Amino acid sequence: MTTFHEFTRTDFGIILKMMQEFNAIDNYPFDERERTESLNLLLENPAYGKLWIIRESEAVAGYTFLGFGFSFEFKGRDAFVDELFVLPAFQGQGIGGKAIDFVIAQAKRSGVRALHLEAEHHNERGLRLYRSKGFRDHKRFLLTKFL
Repeated sequence: MTTFHEFTRTDFGIILKMMQEFNAIDNYPFDERERTESLNLLLENPAYGKLWIIRESEAVAGYTFLGFGFSFEFKGRDAFVDELFVLPAFQGQGIGGKAIDFVIAQAKRSGVRALHLEAEHHNERGLRLYRSKGFRDHKRFLLTKFL
């Protein structure tokens, strides 16, 4: 049975390890100090979003994060599935689909009008899942400037 547990201070070790593994998939840099600061900010400011540990029969199976925003284009509160990671031992069991369904339900409960996510171009499995759940490509580039 797949369950979702909201992140607490006692989960730092678990979540940091998974975040590092998630970043390693595409060779993204991982700075534990920066991630720890971000996790602390999230705990201090719940309006930023929600982070859940995914469990399968009580075993840690992954995590997902829903970050909140606001958009005129999308008619109010929007949100971003910033990270969704299922540990390799649990992949292929439908947990990613359950996680997307859970996040969609949580977003609706939180008044979100539009839900966004991004996927690597090579992540065909993820893209199939996201499209099957109703996510569509807007034929735009995601551009970022760090401040």
